[in-house]
Amino acid sequence: MKKRQFWQFPWGFKESLLIVIGVLIMGYALQLSLGSFNYYLLVSPINIILGGTLILCILLLQFTRKSSFYRWLSGSTLASCLIGVLLVLTLLMGLTPQTSSPYSIPHNLASQLGLDRMTSSWPFVMTYLFLLLSLGTLIARRLRKRVLQDWAFHLTHIGLWLFLFFAGFGAADITRYIMYVQEGQVEWRVYDAQGEMLELPLAIQLNDFIMEEYPPKLAIIDRKTGAIQPENNPDLFQLDSLRNRGKLWRYDISVEKYIHEAVRNSDSTYAQVFMPGASPAALVSLTNQDTFTQGWVSGGNRAQLYMSLPIDSTYALVMTQPEPKSFISKIDLFTEQGKEIAYELKVNSPLSR
Repeated sequence: MKKRQFWQFPWGFKESLLIVIGVLIMGYALQLSLGSFNYYLLVSPINIILGGTLILCILLLQFTRKSSFYRWLSGSTLASCLIGVLLVLTLLMGLTPQTSSPYSIPHNLASQLGLDRMTSSWPFVMTYLFLLLSLGTLIARRLRKRVLQDWAFHLTHIGLWLFLFFAGFGAADITRYIMYVQEGQVEWRVYDAQGEMLELPLAIQLNDFIMEEYPPKLAIIDRKTGAIQPENNPDLFQLDSLRNRGKLWRYDISVEKYIHEAVRNSDSTYAQVFMPGASPAALVSLTNQDTFTQGWVSGGNRAQLYMSLPIDSTYALVMTQPEPKSFISKIDLFTEQGKEIAYELKVNSPLSR
């Protein structure tokens, strides 16, 4: 049996992978020369025209279904390579902090390659379009026969194709606005990314904004480097109302007093004061075989300096910043019809009409 030569039809996994890698190289070349792809150029009706053109290409390719190229384009090998590459790009997107704007100025090689705005990078866009074409021809080929027998295949593949199609071509029609609301004031104006103002048919009055916080944590750090000890496995002591004693690294720790809203009332002590700018503070004792120390620690904030507790010449006890627990906005909503609605806005709890 004669062995198939490389680049001889029908193309297999090696040829498919090389072609996909070639598409990635072309994408990175475009990324370095042109910058990020601007999705906002695809606003309606441009996205409808381009989407229709893609569907028309898939339908026209059915007239070449007997060719080796069509069998490769609509084969599972190419689709698997494209999905694999898209998965790798998606993983990179999850591991790399993403900027919200494709217009941000690249400041390093990763930014120049589009890794910090993956969905608007040319490699991602070209792989995405190639996948839509390949997966679309695969679905069209399988639709010509055994529709009822392959119902599971059609449901999963058509669903995936529709999700990718509308997520990409519909992204440009999503408009985000920001409303700046001051406490005690009524606001009805919003602004887009370019600073253009839009008046809404409703108004919002912010009556109060509440940010609930978790109690902070205590940590022992190296006074020179600031590294939390032990460096290979940092240990933290969580402050709460039910736990005032425990172990922190190689020290026994005892929380003698904890004040969540405290203000410094001397050089080394704190008192409870309910006022803007108050910060958590704790009176803590640390003990081991060689050491006993006691004093106040506080993480501080913009209004107050932090306070640490020196243990020796090498280590000190510090308090971390408290982590947000919830954000609550107490608002009144006014409509053009004269309706007034009082509501508490929370994360993942929006007000819907």
